[in-house]
Amino acid sequence: MTLTTARPASSTQPVPPNPARGLVCRNCGATFGLIASHACAECFGPLEVDYDPELMRAVTREQIEAGPHNIWRYSALLPVGQDPADRVTLDPGMTPLVKADRLGAELGFTADLWVKDDSANPTHSFKDRVVSLAATAAKGFGYQKIACASTGNLANSVAAHAARNGLPSFVFVPSDLEPGKIVQSAVYGQALIAVDGSYDDVNRLTSELAETDEFEDAAFVNQNVRPYYAEGSKTMGYEIAEQLGWRIPAQVVIPMASGSLLTKVDKAWRELVAAGIVEDTGWKVFGAQSAGCDPIATAFDNGWDVVKPVKPTGIAKSLNIGNPADGPYALDAIRRTGGSVGRVGDAEIVTGIRDLARTTGVFAETAGGVTVAVLRQLVERGLLDPAAETVVLNTGEGLKTLDPLMPVVGPTHRVEPSLKSLRAAGLIG
Repeated sequence: MTLTTARPASSTQPVPPNPARGLVCRNCGATFGLIASHACAECFGPLEVDYDPELMRAVTREQIEAGPHNIWRYSALLPVGQDPADRVTLDPGMTPLVKADRLGAELGFTADLWVKDDSANPTHSFKDRVVSLAATAAKGFGYQKIACASTGNLANSVAAHAARNGLPSFVFVPSDLEPGKIVQSAVYGQALIAVDGSYDDVNRLTSELAETDEFEDAAFVNQNVRPYYAEGSKTMGYEIAEQLGWRIPAQVVIPMASGSLLTKVDKAWRELVAAGIVEDTGWKVFGAQSAGCDPIATAFDNGWDVVKPVKPTGIAKSLNIGNPADGPYALDAIRRTGGSVGRVGDAEIVTGIRDLARTTGVFAETAGGVTVAVLRQLVERGLLDPAAETVVLNTGEGLKTLDPLMPVVGPTHRVEPSLKSLRAAGLIG
C-alpha cells in the first residue's frame, strides 16, 4: 500500500511538493517508498521518514509565517498534508509558550525559563499533533478506519479525530486508566476497549489484531502508519523555535514514555538548522521519567545502549511504557547533545504539578509534574545550567489526572455565609 494524494477536480490551486521521498530504516539504512509499514523488511528495524534535502532547504521563514495558525504552517517540512483537502485533522498546534519567571526564580534561574503548554490543543494533549498526521496518512493509504493502543491521551485524540471526520475508530487502553481519560475517549461515541493489562499488553494485542483480516482496512496510528505519526511531534520543536524568534533554546526538558517525542523535537531542530531557517547555536536535550517506569533513565545511568523492559507502576500513567520503542534513539539524542536524564517518584510528581500551577497558572497532568520535578532535580544536581535559556514541555491537561491531587488540594477555608465567619477565619480585617 503506497501513499497517494488527490485534489478535487474542481480545484485549480497547485499542490505544493511533498518533501518526503520515502522511508529509511533507522538501523540498517535500507530505503523504501512511502508505504504503510513501520518495520524494515531487511532487518526489522524501525522506519522513519526520509526527506529531500533540496526541498527542505527551499522552505523559508516567510513561507511558514504565511501559513495557518496551526501545525499545517509547517506542511512543507512534513510527509503529508501539503494539500488542505487531504487533511484529517483537528488543526492543533501553535500552543502557548509561557514565560515561567516565578518558577525560574524559585529554582535559581538567571536565564529565561519557558513552558511549552500543549494542554491547549483540541483534546488537551500533544497527541493531536501526531494523530493529525497519522490520520491524514491513513486517508492517503485508503484505510477505512483508525485505531490505536494508548495510555490515554492518544485514545482521546484518535476518537475525536474520527468523530470530527466521520470515521469509525477503535481505541484500546489499559482498564486501570485514569477516569478522566476514559470519559474523554468514550464521550465521542467511538469504540473504546478496556484491556485488563498494561500498555505493553495492549500494544501486543493490537499488533496481533492489525494482522487479522477483520482489521486489514484499519490504520493503527502508532503501528502500521507510525513513521508518519511520529513526525507530528516535530511540530512542537518547530513552534518553539519560531516562538522564540527563530532560535533554539540552549536546553529542553522532555517527558519520556516511548521516547519518540524527545527524538522528534531534536530532529526538528536539526532540520531547521540544515534548512538554514535557524542558526546552529547548539542545544542540550534532557529526558524526564517517572521512577515507576524508568527504563530509559536506567539505561542512561548504566551506560547501556539497550533499554531493558520494566513493569510500569506509579501515578504517571501516560508515561507508563515499560518497553519503549524509541528508547535507544532517545539515548542517542541525549548523549549526542550532552544532556542527561532524571527520574522522580510519585510525591515529587504531585509537587511538580502544584509548583507549575502555583507559579505559572498552567495545570499539568502527571507527565508535566514529572518534567517540572526532574527540572528541579537536574538543577540541584548541577546537570542543567540555570544560566542558560531553557524550555520544559507540558504535554497534557491536569483535569485528566485529578486523582493524585485529590488528597492534597481542596478548599483552604470553610466558612458560614456571613462576614463574621470570614473575619473569624482571618480572611478580612
